[in-house]
Amino acid sequence: MNGKTRRRLELAGIILTGLLATVMVGFLVLDWLREYPVAGALYEQFRLAGWLMDDALGTNVFYHPFMWRSMATGVLVGIVAPLVGTYLVHREMALIGETLAHTAFAGVAIGLLFSSTTGWGGSLLLAALVVAVLGALGVQWLAERTDTYGDVPIAIMLTGSFAVGTLIISYGRGLTGMNIESFLFGNLSVVTPAGARIMAVLSVILVAVVIATYKQLLFITFDEQAARVARLNVTWYNTLLIVMTAVVVVGAMQILGVILVAAMLVIPVAAATQIAHSFRETLYLSILFGQLSIVGGFALSIGQSLPAGGSIVVVAIAIYLLAILASGRSAAAISTH
Repeated sequence: MNGKTRRRLELAGIILTGLLATVMVGFLVLDWLREYPVAGALYEQFRLAGWLMDDALGTNVFYHPFMWRSMATGVLVGIVAPLVGTYLVHREMALIGETLAHTAFAGVAIGLLFSSTTGWGGSLLLAALVVAVLGALGVQWLAERTDTYGDVPIAIMLTGSFAVGTLIISYGRGLTGMNIESFLFGNLSVVTPAGARIMAVLSVILVAVVIATYKQLLFITFDEQAARVARLNVTWYNTLLIVMTAVVVVGAMQILGVILVAAMLVIPVAAATQIAHSFRETLYLSILFGQLSIVGGFALSIGQSLPAGGSIVVVAIAIYLLAILASGRSAAAISTH
């Protein structure tokens, strides 16, 4: 395949992914506004489309609104996780996703305990997001103010936040019988209407921020010292990247769970680096592979009655292995263009 044809296929894939994401965000908007006549009529068309899909596939899932919310969240995760993960992988910061997932777990535990003991009806996703962002800022603060190796603050935050989460869960179960297994392993029923809408808003903001700061993030990814010499505010952009990672992790945790959430930040990017020839191409391919992982994982989950999180990760690994076979090389040297 020549380079021009390849670029056209990649562009077509990105356009299709964008259209799919737009449709899914549109559903979430209609789901939110369905009490109004026009929005309600369009919302019912989505329900009808789901019924037709169930009839054609012999399933009984697409008619239900929770499934559309879950698919919408998954599609958005399939875009923003590889988008941010591309920078993390090239900066050798893949472990940060796992760390912030454990921090978000502590946030969910705090939110569950608070709601169980006070009757607070707020979103657990917001509680997880606040704690994850604070954890991200904490990692950044530790990394800049300690003389240890770069991954030591990450390891400390990973183990420390998970320890706090387990202590809160143990304490809370004795008081309220709180249950957090769905957040550990992922569950489609965890995706609430509010959680899906929050993910949609954050995804739009995150994509806009990456587009606006693409050159700066690229600069610090490949040559941080030169970026400092050029008087770029490296600390600010590092903080921005790690906060964006926290946002992605919290959103993806609804589908994948704490244990598997880091996979979508890393595996599609690892697959893309095997066959891409530039950073921009890696970015495009990682988004396409992330989307294929989501769609394929949902198909496997529905068809075989398997957990969605595990199915998505297995499909992502399969794509990674296929990319290795297709590349015929153990590593890819890419340009920064």
